[in-house]
Amino acid sequence: MTNALLVSLGLLAAAPALGQHPPTRPDSTVLQQYRESARKINALVHTKLDVRFDYAKRQLIGKEWVTLQPFAYATDSLRLDAKGMDIKSVTMVNGSDTKTLKYRYNNEQLDIDLDRLYAPGQQYTVYLEYVAKPEELKAKGSAAITDAKGLYFINPDSTEAGKPRQIWTQGETESSSAWFPTIDRTNQKTTAEISMTVPARYVTLSNGALTSQKNNSDGTRTDTWKQELPHAPYLFMMAVGDFKIAKETWRGKEVSYYLEPKYAPFAKQIFGNTPEMLEFFSERLGVEYAWNKYAQVVVRDYVSGAMENTSATLHGEFLQKDARELLDAEYANGESVIAHELFHQWFGDLVTAESWSNLTVNESFADFSEALWAEHKYGQDAGDAHAYMNMRNYLRSPKDAQKHLVRFHYADKEDMFDLVSYQKGGQILNMLRSHLGDDVFFGGLKKYLTDNKFGTGEAHQLRLALEAVSGQDLNWFFNQWYYGTGHPVVSIDYAYDAARKEQAVTIKQTQPGQVFRLPMAVDVYVNGKPQRHQVVMTQATETFRFPAASKPTLVNVDAEKVLLWQKTDNKPFADFAYQFKNGPRYVDRREAVAAAAALPPTDAAARQVLLTALSDKYTGLRMAALAGLKLDEKAVQKVAAPAIRKQLAQEKNTNVQAALLGALGRLKDKKDEKIFTKSLESQSYVVQGAALEGLAAVQPKAALARAKTLEPNATGAVANAIAGVYAEQGDASTWPYVRNRFDAAGPQDKFQLLESLVGYMTRLSDATVLNEGTERLQKLAVQYKKYGVDEPILQMLEKVKQSKSADQQATVQAAMDTIKKAE
Repeated sequence: MTNALLVSLGLLAAAPALGQHPPTRPDSTVLQQYRESARKINALVHTKLDVRFDYAKRQLIGKEWVTLQPFAYATDSLRLDAKGMDIKSVTMVNGSDTKTLKYRYNNEQLDIDLDRLYAPGQQYTVYLEYVAKPEELKAKGSAAITDAKGLYFINPDSTEAGKPRQIWTQGETESSSAWFPTIDRTNQKTTAEISMTVPARYVTLSNGALTSQKNNSDGTRTDTWKQELPHAPYLFMMAVGDFKIAKETWRGKEVSYYLEPKYAPFAKQIFGNTPEMLEFFSERLGVEYAWNKYAQVVVRDYVSGAMENTSATLHGEFLQKDARELLDAEYANGESVIAHELFHQWFGDLVTAESWSNLTVNESFADFSEALWAEHKYGQDAGDAHAYMNMRNYLRSPKDAQKHLVRFHYADKEDMFDLVSYQKGGQILNMLRSHLGDDVFFGGLKKYLTDNKFGTGEAHQLRLALEAVSGQDLNWFFNQWYYGTGHPVVSIDYAYDAARKEQAVTIKQTQPGQVFRLPMAVDVYVNGKPQRHQVVMTQATETFRFPAASKPTLVNVDAEKVLLWQKTDNKPFADFAYQFKNGPRYVDRREAVAAAAALPPTDAAARQVLLTALSDKYTGLRMAALAGLKLDEKAVQKVAAPAIRKQLAQEKNTNVQAALLGALGRLKDKKDEKIFTKSLESQSYVVQGAALEGLAAVQPKAALARAKTLEPNATGAVANAIAGVYAEQGDASTWPYVRNRFDAAGPQDKFQLLESLVGYMTRLSDATVLNEGTERLQKLAVQYKKYGVDEPILQMLEKVKQSKSADQQATVQAAMDTIKKAE
């Protein structure tokens, strides 16, 4: 599972005003009852489903043959999870013999009295007829998975123009039992057969192989999919809709991509690296991809980012792009998700977490894979940058430091899908990889996967596999990182003893709680050459001494840049400047850029590092350097403007181009009008959007005219830029564009449009603008109040209120009162 945009405050980060007010979340570290792995009384063996759909009622009409066997003890009863269903019949089936069974149903669980006592390992089959009613289900979602109905009908009546008619499922965490009765636990594994009867014009997708298609006399078609290898119930999936399929092969297996017809021509551009990923992950892990095919489908209105259903990953529509949108595609918001879900086919699908308490053996590995693939495909800098970004996301959330990675006490299983299970766990794996070395680390993963394939795993089994291959005791590592909380918070100080020709490095851990054992590499640079030293920190305060013939020009602590810690590195900026030029890793340069950005704009050396970094080989560092320049300062503007224009002239990456144009727009130099006007001809949406905003900064009337010409085909960044221009220069006649754009936008884009809405409402006295804008702000604040969105929106409304007459102030105040009272 890939987190939804809400996770890690991604939804809020788009709007600067909101980013200053991070949402508050319930503290899930409060001690709750012990969450044991589900006891296995009966074990699933095979699940056969025959389903059809009632689009008008949003219901599934199902028949199920579920084969089970008692696990350890004889039993004469069976409990199945079945959420919000109408149970029509329950029958024991033995060949041609059938027997009606007694059952009790409480709308959550179905308790069945079997026809006799069954011994461990003795198989039996129960037949059920039922109706699943997901629209009537009162289901609770989470920040990562925003809904839990299990089965979703998208535009079932075809009433929403431009939106396809689709059906899809979402099983994680325990929502498959909303569309078929099962034992909905991670430690159950079953083979499967799913027959779907659908309108004949539609395409279907499910786990495993499509084994038959039968046309029916009523205009429907029945497709049968078989999954012949066992997998967990939450990984069952179905998708139905007007998809176009693009196909490739890898090692004789089908690799396919299901997209809406308008995006089908771009399937290879979106998903084309998948065969190479399959090859790389299979080779790197030493375990070949296990399933008989790999399909990826993009659906509308998905409730999360993406989901690793066995052999058939489901993606949200953010991944679906046309040729122009693909120009601006960023690894972190696209290809990394493809890698993440594919890696789950090993970690999560082949070997599944024994319980949600051990979610780390699913999600931490998938997070780790994002940087692993980036490193392989795009180089060490790309891998390091992605891992660093994920680690920083975790470190920015103090509440998460109080949680265990393996967590046996939690309020709700949904709480496990957080920055700890994902980003912290991924960085912990990076540390393990560095500590053990690639051959041993990946050898350990191979053993873990091989020993537990088609079964379940826990962090203990991961430790034992790594110990078996490495010959090392790793209890200390797992105790502090997997079963402990927090992370080191350190300060680093340096002293050179010329008489002893010795460099001292003192590291002090200041975090509460445990003292961490920290193996690390330290590079000492003397006369331009680094000398590497391997040390292990075991005390709260420890001084390490290294021979050095002369005062080092740099001491690079954690030279591999893998430690998960918050550090205050007390070295002079001259050392950081040297590190920028000579450090071998991306994070070396990134730390130097951060140090430069923290210094006053009058510091010439710091400014030079930032200006040099504008042309760094890695795109992300160029962006960071640009963000670090204090362009509000006249002295910085004077030297930065020529460097920005120079870099823009040679820049190839469209997102960096847009950032450079944005920087020039902040300078408001009228001589850049030609640059903005020329950039408006770009095919990149983000470049066009930034160019329009830049033009608005120097020639507002010209920007208003261009905005109107761009409006018909505008999307994404261009549409948002048009809204911004209209907010500053438009009148009531342009309000409908901004309002309609806002209404059609997803959550992320809505937040990006907030400033435009507020700009309109503040500047114009039109009652329609005020009423419609206030209504939308109120609705958004109430809908996302649990994420802390209400506070910044209330501040925005207060700003609007202060600009209005008394009667209009009453309208705004009423909305503010409603937001405050909402739960």
